[in-house]
Amino acid sequence: MQNRTAYSGADGSARVDLDTQLTVELVSVVSAARRRATRDGDRQVDTAHLLHGLLESDPAVRDAFDGGPQIARLLGYLVQRSIGYGLQWHGTVEDSGAVPAVTEGGVPGWSPAAAAALDGALDRAHARYATRAGCLDLLAALVDDPESRAVEVLRRASVDTALLADRLDRDGSGSSGQA
Repeated sequence: MQNRTAYSGADGSARVDLDTQLTVELVSVVSAARRRATRDGDRQVDTAHLLHGLLESDPAVRDAFDGGPQIARLLGYLVQRSIGYGLQWHGTVEDSGAVPAVTEGGVPGWSPAAAAALDGALDRAHARYATRAGCLDLLAALVDDPESRAVEVLRRASVDTALLADRLDRDGSGSSGQA
């Protein structure tokens, strides 16, 4: 399993370690998610922050969905997070149950579900013998956690998450931005 301290950004060498395992595009998505969480006043980067970054940054991620109207609905929900939809999450820790709840020694600045999604993206990349995880790897990992905030947003936007997961598994490449 990936050392989750790499996600904290607290230790410069750990951050470099993570950056060497992600494509340039996915590093950009992670940075955008961190900025969005900070700007929104959230204590942790969660899976919805990661989904928002993926949708904004990567055409291959957008292509995995059923067209422009679905993307527009998704972005609409994600943008509303700080002004309406998603306010119930403000100030809370995302714990989807995908990993045991973290009380101490967790990943500072990352929800347990977001850290698990990054681990899942790395696992998916390694399963196909890639050296770096890409944006589609992260999208597939987000969809794999049915209790995450990202999946809640997807369902609210009428995305068939089972169909999306099948589509991503069939593709299996994770090739978006693949090094």
